[in-house]
Amino acid sequence: MQIQRTSSRLSFRKRRRRAGCLSLTVLLGLCLGVAAASWAWIGQRIAPPAAAPGPAADLNPALQAFARGDLDTAVSLAQQALAADPSNPAAAVLLARALIYRSYEDYNRDIDRESALQITTEALARSGPVPDIDLLAAHAFALQAARQPQAAAETARRALERAPDHALARAALGLAYSGVGSHEIALRETQQAAQGSGWQLDALRALALGHSGVGDYAAALRTIEQALAVNPRLLALHFERAAYARLLGNADAATVSYFQILAYAPANVKARLRLCELSSTLREREAAVQYCQQVTELAPTWAEGWYRLGREYFLQGNFQLAQQYLNRCSRLQTLQDVPAAERRFECWYLQGQAAEILGDCDALVATYNEYLAIAAAAGLNQTWVYPPEGPSICAAPQNGVSASN
Repeated sequence: MQIQRTSSRLSFRKRRRRAGCLSLTVLLGLCLGVAAASWAWIGQRIAPPAAAPGPAADLNPALQAFARGDLDTAVSLAQQALAADPSNPAAAVLLARALIYRSYEDYNRDIDRESALQITTEALARSGPVPDIDLLAAHAFALQAARQPQAAAETARRALERAPDHALARAALGLAYSGVGSHEIALRETQQAAQGSGWQLDALRALALGHSGVGDYAAALRTIEQALAVNPRLLALHFERAAYARLLGNADAATVSYFQILAYAPANVKARLRLCELSSTLREREAAVQYCQQVTELAPTWAEGWYRLGREYFLQGNFQLAQQYLNRCSRLQTLQDVPAAERRFECWYLQGQAAEILGDCDALVATYNEYLAIAAAAGLNQTWVYPPEGPSICAAPQNGVSASN
């Protein structure tokens, strides 16, 4: 049957209406209007609230970057959001957390923790007498990361007085207790944090550290793996998983973690240093040297890399190369004016031992006297002392070593 488009069976004839009754069309329109209004009313109550306009909505890309472990992007986007609206506490909180987690990813990120503390401090100064509760908790988190446990505990308690189940504040309190060696209390607080509201990633990581503090490395490993399930690309968690695995003697699991880090960040220097240490522990000498050489190539100004490479050659009996690389370690620390309490003194001691084994009296004299000068200036207890007559290859006076004539 063909459809005839020029005609229709519909009738447009006027019909007589019943008095007092509405037409079918009007009734249908009213019904549809009521239904639409009802659905709109219901939708307003069950639908999630729309993102707030302005800078708050712009924070979503930064949150997504953090969730996928891309902390560089998260930091950059959070900085932009905070610059656009300095009074936005959520931007300050996210930026501080991203900086703190990034600070544990590689060897040269300590400045990130200082920056995180500065950001939360400035944000609190702008927030007035009753600061945002999340910002207050993030400030406590930044304080403990900056090794200020007493201030961190005080700030965390302020937050917990207002919100006793705030997981980030409770985690910061537990980490602060851990920072002063109160590991049993730290474990109790972090267990409570893991049962609190929100902040699952931070709470689980804190709980893993709490288990580690009391020596329960198996529980620490299980807990950090739960945190990795929340954010599998966060490198700091992989480093901590490897650390717990090593403490349990599981070198394979630790190796997998380090390789996972290098898969995500091929230029990561810290992972290569840890692989050097692990290979050395397993007496895989060739692999240890290879990884340590990669460290010195990628980070030639990092003294720790030269120390590990020199130490590895010392353990292998190659004292000439050991002396050479350990000398670079000691010279870098001196040139960089590293505080005496933070210096790697093995760079001087093992260097001196290598010089003594090689019969290099001049190098031994210079190394030992430099060590004595540093120890005296810093008031350090001496752990490397020769008898008054000095080592067998040199003649030495009472107060030090001098080359024989």
